[in-house]
Amino acid sequence: MNIKVDDVKYRGIHQDVDDFISDYSNKNALRRLIRCFFAEGILNENDLIFIKGNSREATLTLQGGKGILKFDDISRSPANTYINNGNIYHINADGASFPVTSHERLIDLLRDSFDFHPEDSGINGLKKDVGNSIRNDTNARRYRCQWRAEVADAMQQDGQSAFTPWLRRQLSIRDAAMFLDQWGSLEGHPYYPTWKSRPGLSDEDVQQLSPEFNARVPLRITALRRDMAYVECMPHVDDFLPWFAQAFPALWLDWKQRLNQQGLDETQWLPLPIHSWHLKNWVKSHYADEIAEGILLTDGPDLITLPGMSFRTVLPVEPPSSPFIKLPVAIWMTSEMRSLQAKSIQMGPRISTIIDAILAQEGGFEQRLAFFREEAAFHYKHAVHQDDAPGKHLSVVFRDARVYERTDGALPVTVATLFTALPHRDQPLFTELVTLSGLGAEAWFRQYVRAVTRPVIAIYLLYGIGLEAHQQNSQILFSPEGVARGLLIRDFGDGRTYAPLLRQRGHHLQPYVWPGILPTVFEDDIEPVRMFVVDACFVSHLHELALALSAEYGFADARLWQVMKEETAAAFDAVKSRVDGELWQTERDMFLTQPWYTRSLLRMHIQEYRDYRIQHGLSNPFLTEGETRVEP
Repeated sequence: MNIKVDDVKYRGIHQDVDDFISDYSNKNALRRLIRCFFAEGILNENDLIFIKGNSREATLTLQGGKGILKFDDISRSPANTYINNGNIYHINADGASFPVTSHERLIDLLRDSFDFHPEDSGINGLKKDVGNSIRNDTNARRYRCQWRAEVADAMQQDGQSAFTPWLRRQLSIRDAAMFLDQWGSLEGHPYYPTWKSRPGLSDEDVQQLSPEFNARVPLRITALRRDMAYVECMPHVDDFLPWFAQAFPALWLDWKQRLNQQGLDETQWLPLPIHSWHLKNWVKSHYADEIAEGILLTDGPDLITLPGMSFRTVLPVEPPSSPFIKLPVAIWMTSEMRSLQAKSIQMGPRISTIIDAILAQEGGFEQRLAFFREEAAFHYKHAVHQDDAPGKHLSVVFRDARVYERTDGALPVTVATLFTALPHRDQPLFTELVTLSGLGAEAWFRQYVRAVTRPVIAIYLLYGIGLEAHQQNSQILFSPEGVARGLLIRDFGDGRTYAPLLRQRGHHLQPYVWPGILPTVFEDDIEPVRMFVVDACFVSHLHELALALSAEYGFADARLWQVMKEETAAAFDAVKSRVDGELWQTERDMFLTQPWYTRSLLRMHIQEYRDYRIQHGLSNPFLTEGETRVEP
């Protein structure tokens, strides 16, 4: 969803920009809630009755004698997707009609119609977090109007009429990719009901720390006693300290000198970056004992970074080949507190080592797959107590960014950025790439789906590795002509793997096991890995792009989902000769004919996250009208 410049421009000079943006953000919340209620089955989609003769008007009878909700522009798309683009009215028992303009009112009207009985605390928590999202969304869109104007003016000054070619000329591939990552941070996951919620942060904090505000965030390079840490590295990193010194030479010398001035031996310490907000608001209070005992030294040099789309993964401004840094930040965002657990510390480098070997062996799956290696990571672990849990807010992962040093002309574009408005035109960025390609939208989409599904399906079927290829973790490698050539994937600490397939290919992945921590390496059933792939790559990514392209170019019915189906089937065919026949057929049926299972984000939120793995099945969009799904 994007605010159109003209919509703002012609509404008056002062009043109207803020009023318009606020109204837009509020409707954004209603749209997300309606979509989640129906997709997750919290509301029964069969109760939504479309008015005869008008395919976009519909009514929903409310339980509890509350009357009727009327939608004047709601559309139905594949995979139980209902998009509300219009106004909502409450018609009470007397026939009087009232507009529903707030998320609080919408939730109150609908709660008796839920398929479960929500507790007041869950409802109130949802209202609060949606309200916080609306506030942050409004502020971000206000800033975006200014940022768009600045970029559009710079393009005009340079005589450029296309955004991505202009970025290629202005910036290195690394800097252009990071600019686009921040540019695409505006919208958030399309069906997260609390998409911008950052409780505990002031408006000023949000603006100073968030990627959608083109922020610069300082990290403090503290010192953690080496005997009080668990360190995990890829095999080529023999010793963390020389590796860090090579990655950050000037920073290393500054950090080392500060320790030496205190009479300390730098080899007995680890340089631990801590997010500036996290240091002030969490570490100094929650780790006061460690600081007092001299386990953690919080004085140190600062490092200026660019926050990426995930907020807490940052890219240093200097030096130019420095790695990404992933950090814990004790803020509740979207669906969880953003800690960085021992599981991620250990599994990131381990799975990176295996994927590195696989890509070398497979030729990058026809050079369609690249990834950010998680080369080194560590977390606080007391030498005596040996408990992993306290380290989840005192930890770090270093992610190799040299994959940006490309010679093939490909520009990595984070998937969420494709849906974000261009600076100079009121259209999503993907429209520019379609135009540059010279292909029609359908042919462009086919190339795109092929670039994504071939490596994702291959590494899943051959090695049991589930890539979390959703909109935030995936960057698509686009040629200068705007055609998708491959997938650049990141973030493996919570990735899922089916160990038997991996072992069949000669690889062993040591799992992380700790009481109360959900597993990521599975032995008995591939289903959790499949669900991971379907949820991230198909539901959150390809389905959303099909929706957006269909809306932009006016595709009828489910044409683009048929393109997706054809390319997914072709991806299965491409590895058929190398996969056990029964496994191949079963998995093909699961992807092509069975419901697509995805996380029930709204239900989990209302139920206050008592269970983090609630899921629901969406009708498979690959089934055309008249087809029935194959029973397993």
